[in-house]
Amino acid sequence: MPIAPDVTLGNDVRIFQPELVNLYGCSIADETKIGAFVEIQKNASIGARCKISSHTFICEGVTIEDEVFIGHGVMFSNDLYPSAVNADGTLQTETDWTVVETRVKRRAAIGSNVTIMAGITIGERSLVGAGAVVTRDVPDYAIVVGVPARVIGDVRERQEEFKQEHT
Repeated sequence: MPIAPDVTLGNDVRIFQPELVNLYGCSIADETKIGAFVEIQKNASIGARCKISSHTFICEGVTIEDEVFIGHGVMFSNDLYPSAVNADGTLQTETDWTVVETRVKRRAAIGSNVTIMAGITIGERSLVGAGAVVTRDVPDYAIVVGVPARVIGDVRERQEEFKQEHT
């Protein structure tokens, strides 16, 4: 699994096992860390100071802003109605479907084994719990869990509660 020559890497990007990733046509900004068995496809963009954990799939059309945490085994999608063939039974090509873009805003955190459907925006500083299936936009600062993911709290409130309990 290569790092293709058309990949744009920022300063101090760390790919701990470069022989165990598949990166092509994407851009990765400064100081981001990429784990083993990660695939990042063409036209995907990863911001600065992100952590992309092992076994994650980031497809074409995904934009991840700065300082985002992506847990192990996170899967993004980019097609709302996937199909292998056209109505006439011929294999689909890139010209037979449209990429549906997804955005993960600054400082969001996505837990392990999360699935993110195409066309979703995950809000700034939001938290997506492990195993969730995200089918709708996640508001800024929201905590979402479950299948389908639903809002159960606000990151700011939980941080304040934590501070009060530990002071």
